[in-house]
Amino acid sequence: MVKLAIQLDIFTLVSVFTACSGLASVKEGRQMHVLVIKYGFESDASLCHSLITMYSKCGSILDAEQAFRQMNGACLVSWNTIISAFAQHGLYEKAVDFFNQMEVVGVKPDGVTFLSLLSACGHAGKVNESMDFFDLMVKEYGICPGPEHYSCLVDTLSRAGQLEKASEIIRSMPFEADAGVWGALLAACSVYLNVELGELAAKKIVEWNPHHSGAYVVLSNIYAAAGMWDEVTRVRLQMKEQGVKKQCAYSWMEIGNKVHHFLGGDISHPDTNKIHLEIKSISLQMKALVNIAEIDLLWSSFD
Repeated sequence: MVKLAIQLDIFTLVSVFTACSGLASVKEGRQMHVLVIKYGFESDASLCHSLITMYSKCGSILDAEQAFRQMNGACLVSWNTIISAFAQHGLYEKAVDFFNQMEVVGVKPDGVTFLSLLSACGHAGKVNESMDFFDLMVKEYGICPGPEHYSCLVDTLSRAGQLEKASEIIRSMPFEADAGVWGALLAACSVYLNVELGELAAKKIVEWNPHHSGAYVVLSNIYAAAGMWDEVTRVRLQMKEQGVKKQCAYSWMEIGNKVHHFLGGDISHPDTNKIHLEIKSISLQMKALVNIAEIDLLWSSFD
C-alpha cells in the first residue's frame, strides 16, 4: 500500500498492530507507531488501544505505559487495556495502582477491569486480595461474575495450594463450571498431588470435551507421582479407546528476522547441540548461585 501510494487509514494500522501482537514483532510494531505519528492519528482511541496491546504482547510494557500516558482523555477501555497489560506481565502493584487512579478520575470499572485485577492477583499469589476484589466487584459495583472471574479466583486459590477452598468456590457457582475452571483446579492437583480432586476435575473436563488430551495426560501424571501404576495404565488405555492423541508442545521465537520453531522432543534444529550446552551452562550458573546463597546463610548463622 505504501509503495502504491495508497493512503493508510486507522483501520489499516489497527489490523497491522493486531498482526504484530500475534507475532510478537515489536520491530515492525515500532515502525507502524512511527506512521501513526506521521499521519497524526495519535488521538484515535481504538488505535491507541491497539498500540498499547501490541507493546504489551511484545514484552515492551514500558512502551505500553508510555503510549497510555500520551492518550488524550482515557476512557474505560483505555484503563482496562493498560491494567490488563500490567496483569499479563505479573505487575500486581502497577495494576492496582492504575485501578486506584481510575477510580480517582471517576471512571467506573466493569467486569473486564476486575478480570484483569483477579488475573494480576493470580500471578502474584495474592489470595486474600483476590477475594477482596471479587467481593468489591459484586457488593460495591453490583457486577455479576462470569465463568472467567470464577476461573481466575479458582486458579489463584489453587496455585496457593488451597484446593479444598477452590473446590468449594466451584460448588458455590450459580452456573455449571466450564472446562476452564476445572482446568485451573486440575493443574494445581498435579502440583500438590491431590488425587481425589484431580480425578474429579479431569472427569468434568472430559465431559466438556471427550478428546481433551491434556486432562488425560495430567491425570496420568498425578497417578504416576502417587505410584498408582494400574490407574496410569487404565487412563492410557482409555485415551487409546477414545482415539485421543497427545498434542506435542511447541514454541517459537524470532531472531534476526528468522522464526525458529521448537517442538517437544524434536532435535532437528541445526543448533540443538549449542542450545543444550547453553541450557547446561545456565543450569550450572543457577546451581552456583544457590550454593553461594546457602553458604552466605550458613555464615550469617555464626554472626
